[in-house]
Amino acid sequence: MRSVVLDTETTGMPVTDGHRIIEIGCVEVIGRRLTGRHYHVYLQPDREVDEGAIAVHGITNEFLTDKPRFKEVADEFFEFIKGAQLIIHNAAFDVGFINNEFALLGQQDRAEISDHCSILDTLLMARERHPGQRNSLDALCKRYGVDNSGRDLHGALLDAEILADVYLTMTGGQTNLSLAGEGADSENGGRQQATPIRRLPVDRPGTLVIRANADEVAAHSARMQAIEKAAGAAPLWVQLEQPADSQAEAVPA
Repeated sequence: MRSVVLDTETTGMPVTDGHRIIEIGCVEVIGRRLTGRHYHVYLQPDREVDEGAIAVHGITNEFLTDKPRFKEVADEFFEFIKGAQLIIHNAAFDVGFINNEFALLGQQDRAEISDHCSILDTLLMARERHPGQRNSLDALCKRYGVDNSGRDLHGALLDAEILADVYLTMTGGQTNLSLAGEGADSENGGRQQATPIRRLPVDRPGTLVIRANADEVAAHSARMQAIEKAAGAAPLWVQLEQPADSQAEAVPA
């Protein structure tokens, strides 16, 4: 399956107050591997960016002055995401803004992006796996050991790249669960520790099998006989291989 991990930044919220998208960031994942393909653009929204939003992402009105408008990139953006599984954290927010941008262009056939893409919301997924816990992107990075040290401010492309790592770890990495929960007194803060995903080459050689030599087999047999004598019975796997009548003889009264 082809997936596209997507994030947006906006002039503010909610979309019903006339706010617009000012940045789109996407990274492509195929077969649980990042392909290196991405889509990234800053947009001129034709309205002021709220001060509160600037504090979050750092994108100023001056920076956006010479950037393209959504109508100029709508086709290439749509072609990049069409038919893909969109992986989004808090999908309702981003999808609402994307639908609105297409609707403002009068492109009603694209104004419901879920008609062209399947959508997976990692926030809903995280809430199901970690009920009652913080499930922001930063919280998930901490929980799954994903490096987000460069995330001083939100950014659509950076956040999409980080979310891709979180999603792949959350759905494919092995985790050690602390029975103490997420209390501050538990080891590692009680959070899950994810084993890094092993990316093996496709053309890796076959597994090397090292078999025991004659001396090792003899030593093993002697050791098993000693254990059997001390226990007063043959090992269970030996008993299962014996006929029923001989099994009865092997078990001491």
